[in-house]
Amino acid sequence: MAEFHNLKIADIYKETEDTSVVAFEIPSELHDEFKFNQGQHLTLKADINGEDVRRSYSLCSSPFEKQWRVAVKQIPGGKFSTYINKELKTGDEIEVMAPSGTFGVDVMPESSKNYLFFAAGSGITPVLSMIKTHLAAEPNSTCKLFYVNKTAKSIIFKEELEQLRNTYFGRLEIYYFLTKERRDIELFNGRFDDEKMEVLTKTFIDIPDTSEVFLCGPEQMVNYVSDYLVKKGLPKELVHFELFVTGLSEEDIKRAERLAQQNVEGIEITIVDGGKEFAFTMTKDYDNILDAALGAGADLPFACKGGVCSTCKCQVVDGEVEMKINYALEDKEVAQNYVLSCQAVPTTEKVVVDFDV
Repeated sequence: MAEFHNLKIADIYKETEDTSVVAFEIPSELHDEFKFNQGQHLTLKADINGEDVRRSYSLCSSPFEKQWRVAVKQIPGGKFSTYINKELKTGDEIEVMAPSGTFGVDVMPESSKNYLFFAAGSGITPVLSMIKTHLAAEPNSTCKLFYVNKTAKSIIFKEELEQLRNTYFGRLEIYYFLTKERRDIELFNGRFDDEKMEVLTKTFIDIPDTSEVFLCGPEQMVNYVSDYLVKKGLPKELVHFELFVTGLSEEDIKRAERLAQQNVEGIEITIVDGGKEFAFTMTKDYDNILDAALGAGADLPFACKGGVCSTCKCQVVDGEVEMKINYALEDKEVAQNYVLSCQAVPTTEKVVVDFDV
């Protein structure tokens, strides 16, 4: 059973004008539960003006640092990000779920890998954790980071990235791109486009020699760069991404509308969580498994409810479902019957899903 723990804020500071870095104090008895892999996230919960609000934020610390830190960029109108950037203080307590997420690959100390990272804005958060981890644990591996921001002042973790570049001289290359400030070299002005990618793949990126690619940022950037690299010959299975979703595509809207019409009344759902089974019957009140289960009294993990964070991931072990939206699971996970319960609409009379995954 995924549960929240009351954790004390060990430290909170401004990394840039609109981004706070939050460090959590993890009691020694929770160290095992809070072990994490690079690229994973924490789900935070707070009561904000009487509302239970939850958000997932990627850890920017490396597992080797024995620290649990997240960076939270304030989003205009964002309830949770405003709360963290404007109200939260050192010494305060906040509810936190143990780390989760599958954005990342295993560390292989003996390997000589060449990693590529593309990030925009706060998309640097999981990427920083990965870069620190792979450089420290794989002495023969290299990392290249292509990082887009609006201005030089808005670059999150610039100082830490520069220190890493000095520490791992020759093994970490960093290229900054600015969209609202002019750089002397034209290549580094503006977002990624065909012209820039052509130069990057000829000059800085050796596609046959690339081991893994990680992308984190707006959906448009992630889709464009991954499609470009795959067209240039990079095997699709080497591309890993995490998205910031700004709007739904036409395809998503149509699928969500079609599934909203699906009759779920009377469908029998069994939830396996914490080794225990919880069974209930769907009603017309909810169209997805997560909301229906919560409505029936189940205590399940969730955060965004938007198909982005994967906190509510489970595996379909019997029956069938269809997802309205999926921005979090990779093709291989979908092929293994993993679904996002917040987006899962049952399409058979009985469905069994397992959260112990």
